Amino acid sequence: MQGILYVSHGSRIKEATNEAVEFITSVKKLVNIPLQESCFLELAEPNVTEGIDNLVKQGASRISIVPVLLLSAGHYFKDIPEVVNQSKEKYPEITFTYGQPLGVQDQFTTILAERIEETNVPVKADAKILLVGRGSRNPQTKIDIKNIANKLQGQTNIQVDICFLAACEPSFEQGIQSSLSEEHSQIFIVPYLWFTGVLMDFLETKVSDLFEADKEFVLCRQLGDHPAMKNALKERVYESIK
Repeated sequence: MQGILYVSHGSRIKEATNEAVEFITSVKKLVNIPLQESCFLELAEPNVTEGIDNLVKQGASRISIVPVLLLSAGHYFKDIPEVVNQSKEKYPEITFTYGQPLGVQDQFTTILAERIEETNVPVKADAKILLVGRGSRNPQTKIDIKNIANKLQGQTNIQVDICFLAACEPSFEQGIQSSLSEEHSQIFIVPYLWFTGVLMDFLETKVSDLFEADKEFVLCRQLGDHPAMKNALKERVYESIK
């Protein structure tokens, strides 16, 4: 019997964990497979091992691991496979398959543009977008964020610069400093993050501390529970089975 295990990152913030659980629960309703479980890589329960155990107890003979991740980075290439490999040794009779993160998709760029519109802040002629990625030591992460930035600039006709919250440069702080030194009077800070959590809290705090008489900083919300995100994860579920 086929089982699906959704692996989300996890967060110290209860609101972020709840957001992920609610999102995945809504996706489960779109997937016509009876055995579906959610788990977290860290900071929340159940963990990956417990998630696999739960599926085996319910009779799963095949388990598809579906990473609830935006881009391919360390969690995808290293952390999740390490834990799954331990379960493979524990359950040699179980067939495991491994899905892919959502990756770079044009529909996600459209969501970012919608997040700017949702602020209801009129866009000025000299506006700039600061696209904020999570960051990773994997070089593909920077390539992907640059790709997304190019797509967003083409869709909005607004200049888009990039920065990262960790492991990559320019850092968020460097991105803000560059924005302060430039002539743009309006900067939309657009996070390429799926759920709320520590990083969104960090951005909210930093932006609230920015007081410049001649500049307007506008923080947009995360990708979140947009219907396109749910459909994209559903597609990854079915792809993972194959």
